[in-house]
Amino acid sequence: MIPVALTIAGSDSGGGAGIQADLKTFSALGVYGMSALTSITAQNTREVRSVFEVPAEVLSAQIDAVIEDIRPGAVKTGLLPSKASVEAVAEKLEGHRQTNIVVDPVMVSGSGTTMMAHDAIMALRACLLPLARVITPNLEEAQVLAGRRVETLDDMELAARELQAMGASSVLVKGGHLSGQQAVDVFFDGEDSVHLSLPRQPKQRVHGTGCVLSAAIAAFLASGQSLREAVESSKNFVDQAIRDALDLGGGVEQCDPLGLRRKGDAA
Repeated sequence: MIPVALTIAGSDSGGGAGIQADLKTFSALGVYGMSALTSITAQNTREVRSVFEVPAEVLSAQIDAVIEDIRPGAVKTGLLPSKASVEAVAEKLEGHRQTNIVVDPVMVSGSGTTMMAHDAIMALRACLLPLARVITPNLEEAQVLAGRRVETLDDMELAARELQAMGASSVLVKGGHLSGQQAVDVFFDGEDSVHLSLPRQPKQRVHGTGCVLSAAIAAFLASGQSLREAVESSKNFVDQAIRDALDLGGGVEQCDPLGLRRKGDAA
């Protein structure tokens, strides 16, 4: 049977991130993708113009409908704009006994728009972090969750350990916003700390990389890889998606998870 994964995230009308990027990633990796929308955004390559939150009861109903009929092998969460949405997702994932949960704590858009309320961040810490098999914050998100600056590789190491101590089974702190010739992420599973490094791409701003990474981890987990394998495979996948980024519109380039398949290089 084909592997199945569920994304619980916001809709990006520009197609570069959120639900759209997640489903493209699932498809590129041979995984059947399902979705539960948390919000509808009006955005393009330049800006986020508005965000409409899906009511918590509608969000809960989507999750119930999907999992009760087609049980996913893994779940990823993206934008959860309010405390109510975080609590609804945590309640449903725990109630349905989901264990392969990838939490991407989307807080601020690439254009600088705040996407997550303060009480939602507190709820994520309390309710969703303890359910996560892995959480994938970037530097800014790790800084908010850890409550202190995360600006160096040593800071990333410490933040990963602190967030794992808060309840997440493992943590991947993404270092793409650091300077240097290498793009280094820190993965900590409670025992071992591993630096995952690839040469930094010359493209400075590409929309959707965090969504594609977390979706890829979920896809690889649903396909039977171990967490360590899924994280490493996903970093390589995102590296290629950045290479294939599409220059559309008048703003930032869009991460392209379907790049290889679009070129006919993948089955």
